[in-house]
Amino acid sequence: MSSNPNPHQYIVTLSCADRPGIVHAVSGALMETGCNIAESQQYGSPETGTFFMRVQVTTTAGQAAVEAALAPVADAFEMELDVFDSARPARTLIICSKAGHALNDLLFQQRAGTLPIEVPLIVSNHQDLRPLAEFYGVPFVHLPVTAATKDEAEQRLLALVAEHRIDLVVLARYMQILSDDLCRQLSGRAINIHHSFLPSFKGARPYHQAHARGVKLIGATAHYVTADLDEGPIIEQEVIRVNHARTPEQFVSIGRDVEGRTLAQAVQWHAEHRVLLDGSRTVVFN
Repeated sequence: MSSNPNPHQYIVTLSCADRPGIVHAVSGALMETGCNIAESQQYGSPETGTFFMRVQVTTTAGQAAVEAALAPVADAFEMELDVFDSARPARTLIICSKAGHALNDLLFQQRAGTLPIEVPLIVSNHQDLRPLAEFYGVPFVHLPVTAATKDEAEQRLLALVAEHRIDLVVLARYMQILSDDLCRQLSGRAINIHHSFLPSFKGARPYHQAHARGVKLIGATAHYVTADLDEGPIIEQEVIRVNHARTPEQFVSIGRDVEGRTLAQAVQWHAEHRVLLDGSRTVVFN
């Protein structure tokens, strides 16, 4: 019987100022811990002069050993470097309001095993989606929000994030604007979805507005949450062509489908540690 432990799979992500020798140094440190590189992607940003890298490895060494081997390299190149266990799903808190299409897509894909997340909790400012949460067996917390209780509600949300050791917060059609302070505290770990029209339509019934203007493209944008409303670093976008024969109700149905797909794709890439921030942009190793 072999005494060797089962191999582990880790994902290494890093960013630093671009200069020669980075890939060689990282690969050498990984080799010293017996890592076999299964996938490696890198990109040098000409705009910011930053080098980005994602490496997936297999090894019998523990995570602490891999981190220790890479620590001198990270120090030498002044890197932001992380090592993740690919077997550990991202603990994800989903917040929503009344529309259930995006929430349902996420929960369905998670249950089907195609989305590497764990959902310990759903939070909503309305009760409408409690039955959907119960169908999937996920605890549901009703957290009403009014102008008078907004600060208290956001503090409660942050407490839930800490209590449940949340890695990622997903706004699945959550119809509340987050405060600047909450956006800062969730920076880089909160994803939102919104429709994308040419031209843009804001306010109530955007799909009906788009239909009235004869829009030919329906789309959605998934992005990280920032204090600038709907202007955070973009992770994924999708568009679908429509024509004059479509009704406003069909616009709504098509829009819901594309929103759900786009959000789920962004969540998957984030959970797989394929998204790195490059200022106001993202590098997505897909």
